[in-house]
Amino acid sequence: MTSQTTLGKLGPGDGVPSGSAPARGLRGHPWVTLVTVAVGVMMVALDGTIVAIANPAIQNDLGASLADVQWITNAYFLALAVALITAGKLGDRFGHRQTFLIGVAGFAVSSGAIGLSGSIGAVIVFRVFQGLFGALLMPAALGLLRATFPAEKLNMAIGIWGMVIGASTAGGPILGGVLVEHVNWQSVFFINVPVGILAVVLGVLILLDHRAENRPRSFDILGIVLLSASMFALVWALIKAPEWGWGSGQTWLYIIGSVVGFALFSFWETKVREPLIPLAMFRSVPLSAGVVLMVLMAIAFMGGLFFVTFYLQNVHGMSPVDAGLHLLPLTAMMIVASPLAGAAITKVGPRIPLAGGMTCTAIAMYGISTLQTDSGSGVMSLWFALLGLGLAPVMVGATEVIVGNAPMELSGVAGGLQQAAMQIGGSLGTAVLGAVMASKVDSDLAGNWADAGLPELSPAQAHQASEAVQVGVAPVPPGTPAEIAGKISDVAHDTFISGMSLASLVAAGVAVVAVAVAFLTKRGDNAEAGAGMGHI
Repeated sequence: MTSQTTLGKLGPGDGVPSGSAPARGLRGHPWVTLVTVAVGVMMVALDGTIVAIANPAIQNDLGASLADVQWITNAYFLALAVALITAGKLGDRFGHRQTFLIGVAGFAVSSGAIGLSGSIGAVIVFRVFQGLFGALLMPAALGLLRATFPAEKLNMAIGIWGMVIGASTAGGPILGGVLVEHVNWQSVFFINVPVGILAVVLGVLILLDHRAENRPRSFDILGIVLLSASMFALVWALIKAPEWGWGSGQTWLYIIGSVVGFALFSFWETKVREPLIPLAMFRSVPLSAGVVLMVLMAIAFMGGLFFVTFYLQNVHGMSPVDAGLHLLPLTAMMIVASPLAGAAITKVGPRIPLAGGMTCTAIAMYGISTLQTDSGSGVMSLWFALLGLGLAPVMVGATEVIVGNAPMELSGVAGGLQQAAMQIGGSLGTAVLGAVMASKVDSDLAGNWADAGLPELSPAQAHQASEAVQVGVAPVPPGTPAEIAGKISDVAHDTFISGMSLASLVAAGVAVVAVAVAFLTKRGDNAEAGAGMGHI
């Protein structure tokens, strides 16, 4: 049987929530609903970056290996990426209020359990649970905004939502550095407990249960299995590619497996009565363009920013807190520009703001490619601020394009698509730009080393030196004379800069491609299916 889901423009009754009481007082008020979901979303966004600062302390305290520490991050992102779309479907089926509350409560409990863990294995297991519960609440938050805000206010709401995500993501290293330095690594996780309790209390008191009349009534179990397996294979390949190598049979086995899995998933979705993702959604060129745009934005932003943190800490010798403070122009610009971008998109549509945002992003990444070992804070702040200015309209506009061009009954799936696109783009950006960096360092290091008059390295030593230089660390052996150590540091940092420059140029090129994609977007056809009820 073919899919029966209607994907055209909804009629007046199609988007009306069923089984929900009318808004009374603060309950169901759109702006208070926004504050409530923002508190929950803030936890998930923070945990994407705050934990990186705590990893060295966790490693020392629990006696973990480097591979164990990598799993602290990988387990979280894998679970999040794999579960997002399925979690969005759960919200469409059972109501976004319920899935949001379960997600927030589960995320807070998992965070507390990590803080109480006495072994690295327990930390990793509860990080998986964090990712799964985070996947429940992120699409639900967008679904609640879509159902609560009328069309003329939705962009502003998504703008503030994007501001919270951007500020939390960029502020994670600062907060993490303060907590680890002045309290302990457990506090990085314990802080989610009171925040989660606040979000649950607000959610119970404020949120209304919005469900579309023609919401899904069944589950596409095989579709869930196929999509989850395919997403896992793809993200796993991207995570492990730097270790295995892009030419490795293992890497390509997972990539090919993911392609086959996605093909089987696509075929099955045309046969099941209520598919997990009705493929007719992608007949909407603007929606498809929004998904592609989110992937490209994440490649340029997350992949490029990955090396900036190493540049600040390992080349300039900054502490994690100082490095985070140097990124404040990016955070501040996102905070200021996101609501303004929402207002601009409401007024003129998404195309011009999105194209302008990706143009600013391309220029900023080009500017970052020009940074040197002695670049001052003023120059860095200029490019970081321009990057924040460019990202804000893309975060807001692409989200509105994806969610607004999907039918109301699929708002959770659309929210899951938006978040999954960002996670895949981030993983892809880190992996691909990491490969660019590694290739450039490998090709330049030996020549730079020899030009500096340093002793020739054995193949094993050269490999170790290259791995260190790829993150901006100077491979200076203990007891090395100061003069030689200085030369090694100069070579390491100059070689790292050449790699970062090339990776940033590639990110700028990706942003230029995204400018063209932005012109394929348009305002959501189904945005008016959201709530016209409630107080604005």
